[in-house]
Amino acid sequence: MTTGGAPPREERFVLAVDLGTGGPKVGLVSLVGRVAWQDHIPVKTNWKDGGGAVQDADEWWQIICDATRRSMAEGAVSQDQVVAVSVTGQWASTVPVDVEGRPVSDCVMWMDTRGGPHSRRALGGPVAGYAPAAAATWLRRSGVPPSTAGDDSLGHMLHLEKDQPLVAKAARWYLEPVDYLSMRFTGVAAASPASMTAAWLTDTRQPDIRDYDPVLVRRSGVDASKLPPLRPTGSVVGTVQAGVAIELGIPASAQVVTGTPDLHSAAIGSGAVLDYEPHMVISTTSWISCPVEKKKTDLIRQLATVPGLTPDRYLLVNNQDTAGRCLEWLRDNIVAPDDGLPPGGQHAAYEALIDLARTVPAGSGNVIFTPWLMGERTPIADRHARGGFHNLSLSTDRAHLVRSVLEGVAYNSRWLLNAVERFTDRRLEPIRLIGGGAQADLWCQIMADVLDRKIERVAQPLHANLRGAAIFAGIALGEVRTQEVRSLVDVDGVFRPDPSNRAVYNRLFAEFPKLYKAQKGMFARLNPSR
Repeated sequence: MTTGGAPPREERFVLAVDLGTGGPKVGLVSLVGRVAWQDHIPVKTNWKDGGGAVQDADEWWQIICDATRRSMAEGAVSQDQVVAVSVTGQWASTVPVDVEGRPVSDCVMWMDTRGGPHSRRALGGPVAGYAPAAAATWLRRSGVPPSTAGDDSLGHMLHLEKDQPLVAKAARWYLEPVDYLSMRFTGVAAASPASMTAAWLTDTRQPDIRDYDPVLVRRSGVDASKLPPLRPTGSVVGTVQAGVAIELGIPASAQVVTGTPDLHSAAIGSGAVLDYEPHMVISTTSWISCPVEKKKTDLIRQLATVPGLTPDRYLLVNNQDTAGRCLEWLRDNIVAPDDGLPPGGQHAAYEALIDLARTVPAGSGNVIFTPWLMGERTPIADRHARGGFHNLSLSTDRAHLVRSVLEGVAYNSRWLLNAVERFTDRRLEPIRLIGGGAQADLWCQIMADVLDRKIERVAQPLHANLRGAAIFAGIALGEVRTQEVRSLVDVDGVFRPDPSNRAVYNRLFAEFPKLYKAQKGMFARLNPSR
């Protein structure tokens, strides 16, 4: 497909940015998803007293600028081949910026709960933690009430307004990270119904959203003048500012499309973009999602629909806070902690951990790991919950522990899948799998066995969000049709359930929800601050 005398879409590229919690990935990706160049630069989360978690938003921008200059200097593509910029990444985080789009303070991250007291004053009550009238208003209009823990955009904005008055005074806009980066490229403050999902301030009963809902804005107590203007999801915000284009070595004519949450780019990057085509992510966090036709909410299991990839569709949203991060925790704190004891400080490669896990059979010697290291969101909403190894014995060794972490994340995913399939009222199969955890064949097979579903691993699963951001730009520019996206995404592995492992995994999974039920009271007693 071409436009006028333009080169084929395979030869035109998007500067794609995937801003994960662990730091930005920057890539040059064709309009149809071929990754020509990419790099990932880690950043640090700074933890504050009282539940704070922040990152330096200006550091993100400097990293992205440096990576872009390197990509162009290395000649992966020529300057005139770059036709668009597309940003995806973390959401439910808030960057306060001035009129020029420069941060006036750190980004308040999605894990930050300092706004919790203000959210509870605005919304809290006796019904599942909510005041009945507030819960009814949000459920009817947005489909999801804001978090009373404060760990969403609304909670962050209230925290800045109430607890950091100097920052609030200096802030012209409160932006999601993807919208902040788009503003740095264009100079235009703009958001979309998709990017502003976690503010819960739009009426999603009709998915073609054009503005914030005045009833929700009034009840929330946020400063409406600092909410960025809404543009349609998948539209063009503007072109790259001339000074930025010169600094980065990309054309000023490159069009910047609306930023997307990683949920949306993951759907596109997995190729699962049509109704009820599921995708699953094993990254720092994990989720199972698919496009759906109608607005719906399951408040008990924390499942809901949010504005989707197109104005006439929704995406199922849910999240499990620690998935791949559990393996990172095991590596850094149990297998090879830098705690002064020998050997210490020598981080084992993930590949070595996976190889070790292969040495023990399915079921990890009946050891069960519960992966709730930061609490949990779905299918149980409990910020007090914590993880653990269960049923250890003197015969348990390191290999059992590593494999049990892989299996524990899979049990948690099966618990979520059961809720998702009740929500969609259908069996979801095959499931497209992406994320860093999908690079390990063993983890893919464990997922297939535990979930009892065929798993299709997307090629280059770690780059799926970069690919999704680029194809999203292709759709926005009219170069790609939504109906052809699945054919643009290659699968490099198909994992089918192994019948010989079904009995052991069914038996162990049956204990998994019971472990939460048995320990729920203890979690609340021991972790009251959360």
